[in-house]
Amino acid sequence: MKKLVVIGYGGMGGWHVRAAQKSDVLTLGGVYDIKEERNRAANEAGVYAYDCFESVLRDKTVDLVTVAVPNDAHEELAIRSMRAGKHVICEKPVTLTSESLRRMIAVSKETGKLLTVHQNRRWDVDYLAMQKIADSGQIGKVLNIESRIHGSRGIPSDWRGLREYGGGMLYDWGIHLIDQVLLVMRGKKVVKLFCDFDHITNKEVDDGFKLTMWFDDGASAYVEVGTYNFIAMPRFYMRCEHGSALIPDWTKKTQIVRCKAWHESDVLPVQTAAGLTKTMAPRDEITTDTYELDRPASDVHDFYRNFCAAIDGKEEQCVTHEQMLRNLLLIEEAFRSVQFGQVVAPEVPL
Repeated sequence: MKKLVVIGYGGMGGWHVRAAQKSDVLTLGGVYDIKEERNRAANEAGVYAYDCFESVLRDKTVDLVTVAVPNDAHEELAIRSMRAGKHVICEKPVTLTSESLRRMIAVSKETGKLLTVHQNRRWDVDYLAMQKIADSGQIGKVLNIESRIHGSRGIPSDWRGLREYGGGMLYDWGIHLIDQVLLVMRGKKVVKLFCDFDHITNKEVDDGFKLTMWFDDGASAYVEVGTYNFIAMPRFYMRCEHGSALIPDWTKKTQIVRCKAWHESDVLPVQTAAGLTKTMAPRDEITTDTYELDRPASDVHDFYRNFCAAIDGKEEQCVTHEQMLRNLLLIEEAFRSVQFGQVVAPEVPL
């Protein structure tokens, strides 16, 4: 069992505490927060609170720390923790720039301490269903995938709405959805992208965004986050060479329509409001198979199980430095696209 200390006892810090309390690979050593009222709240909940961050660093019994504080503070806390002999998990995004991440990776290699980011949404069952369809080839090669998260409450009224802390939806939700899409499109490189921000409820940072990425094989991906959508669009939609897949929302099964014959002998025109059309005539059971895919089994604590096994040298860490860096480089390209209002191409395909 590895001893974990959680730095930051806010929303996600509390989540990590509860996960550790139920873990089969961790013991909870305690928490530390710069806000004394949160340390008192931890004590009231029966969780040990360190008196300062230096006390965490001096505690030789601590194997790893999870950094769950505002994004701008990740680098300093992670580097100090690794230099003190702790392995480090950062909440997402791991940090705010690729330059910052490269400094963190350098210290990880220098000290021999593992560094990763909590990409917990790799265990979302909707994403896992899309991954399964893509990997299986059951409806052929992926042509394009659309990934959306829609809410209607704006950005939470905390640091996530402030630029100085690394707020905004591209960093908050975008880092998850980009990571998922790149895994579905594994083996492909992004050659160009275009991003546009929403500023509906927040003028300082993006409270939504639309991002299109084009890959080196001609495929594309569209990622959208909205926080002022009172009717949500489907969570996932994917077109492949031999069919389509749809997930209405993350509580539903995947709907798949597979094309088994291209033409019927006689396509009947469809009457629309303004006339007839054969192009948009619906398919039927003669040319398509329609079925559902059960929601995959998933246990998000496999993230911690993997990291603990990686510490012992038994597994490779599932969220790698290369993946972390690629995600941040793409986010930087997205910011550049917004800045210039145009499609941008990375110097080297990502």
